[in-house]
Amino acid sequence: MNDDLAPLSARIDRTNELLTRMLAEVAKTPSTHAIFVDAGYLYAAAGRLVAGTEDRRAFDLDAEGLIEALIDRARTIFADSRLLRVYWYDGARRRIHTSEQQSIAELPDVKVRLGNLNANNQQKGVDSLIRSDLESLARHRAISDAALLGGDEDLVSAVEAAQGYGARVHLWGIEAPEGRNQAEPLLWEVDSQRTLDLDFFKPYVSRRAAVPYEATTIRPTREDVRFVGAQIAAKWLAERGRAALQELLPGHPYLPGSVDQDLLVEAEVLLQYSLRGQADLRRVLRDGFWEHLQGQY
Repeated sequence: MNDDLAPLSARIDRTNELLTRMLAEVAKTPSTHAIFVDAGYLYAAAGRLVAGTEDRRAFDLDAEGLIEALIDRARTIFADSRLLRVYWYDGARRRIHTSEQQSIAELPDVKVRLGNLNANNQQKGVDSLIRSDLESLARHRAISDAALLGGDEDLVSAVEAAQGYGARVHLWGIEAPEGRNQAEPLLWEVDSQRTLDLDFFKPYVSRRAAVPYEATTIRPTREDVRFVGAQIAAKWLAERGRAALQELLPGHPYLPGSVDQDLLVEAEVLLQYSLRGQADLRRVLRDGFWEHLQGQY
C-alpha cells in the first residue's frame, strides 16, 4: 500500500470500527412502546358492544383490569419492546378529575390527560392532547411504536406527526355491533390495525342494575337527604383531597355536571328513593354536600 494512503486507510478502519460498535449498541437497546387511549371512544364503543348503551351512567367499567389487559396485549404484540406508559385521555368539567379519573391516575404506569367537557358532555381538546404527546414522544425518540385506541378522524394529524419522526402507529379498535366505529381516513393512515372483540371487553364492562324503587317507598325527610349529601361529600373529599376541594369551592353554589350527576346517583342508591322530579330534595342534597365541604375548608 502506498505510504501516503496508510493514514487514510487507518482512519477508515477506525471509523468502521466505531460504526460497528454503535450499531451493536443500538441492536442491544430495546425498543419502546406506549398505549394511547381515547376514553371517550372506549366508553362509547365498549358500552355499546357489551352493555348496549353509550351512556356511561348505565354501566360500570373496570378501568384497572382493562388497562392491565391492554398492557398484556401490547406485551404480546411488541414482544421485544418495553412499555413506556399508558396515556388515558378523557374529558372533565373545568378539567377537574372525577373520582373515577383520579383512581385511574393513581394506577402505576398510567398518565391521565384531561380535555374539557362542554355543556353537551362533548370532549374538547382531547385530540390535540393526543397529537401533542404522540409528536413529542416520537420527536425525542422516546417511543418506537404507539398503540392508539381511538376512532376519530381528527386523530389523523396525530398519526402523521408521529410517523414523521419515525414512530410506527398501530390503531386498535373495538368491535362494532353494526357498521364501523372508526373513521376510514384514520384506518388508511396507520401502520397496522387490530380490532378487540366482545370477549376481550366482557370481563371489564357490566351494566348497572337499576335501583328498585317500590311504589310504597316512603319519601325521605329533608334531614335524611341532607345527611346523605354530607356523607357523600365526606367520601368525595377523602378520595379527592384538599387540592380538589380548593378547585371546587369557587363554583359554589353550583357543582360541575359530572360531580352533580355522581352525587345524585349515589344518593338514590343510599336512600333507595328516586330523586327525579324532586327538586326540593335535590336542593337539600346539594346543600348537605356543600355544607360538609365548606366546614372542612
